[in-house]
Amino acid sequence: MLFPKKAKHRKWQTGRQSAKKLARPETRGLDVSFGSYGLKAMGQARVTSNQIEASRKVINRTIGKLGKLWIRIFPDRPFTAKAAEVGMGKGKGDPQGYVMDVRAGRILFEVDGVSEEVAREALRKAGMKMPMKTKIVAR
Repeated sequence: MLFPKKAKHRKWQTGRQSAKKLARPETRGLDVSFGSYGLKAMGQARVTSNQIEASRKVINRTIGKLGKLWIRIFPDRPFTAKAAEVGMGKGKGDPQGYVMDVRAGRILFEVDGVSEEVAREALRKAGMKMPMKTKIVAR
């Protein structure tokens, strides 16, 4: 799973955002830059490192050794959770993992070196692992 080697802060603040800000499309990472086909996010979500790893595995299985995969997102935001049946107060919970805030328009994965049918099938399967709607785009 992906996680940062070193973090400046162990726990981040929640960072509540207005619906207007979340509805705005992404401004970076919009184009297929490395491969021929890409998986584009059509909505906003927090993607966990487990979801990225599950997508990476299914893409690698589908494209085989000939294909090349680029992961265009990296989870660097820690999220915390309190244990079950713990009362209010007593501080913030322990870090549980890492996520990335993805907004609409961001390219998540790119694939190259395989036929269009294989690339589309691999990206379709990876899109099923993501917590938002996705679209397959070509260069």
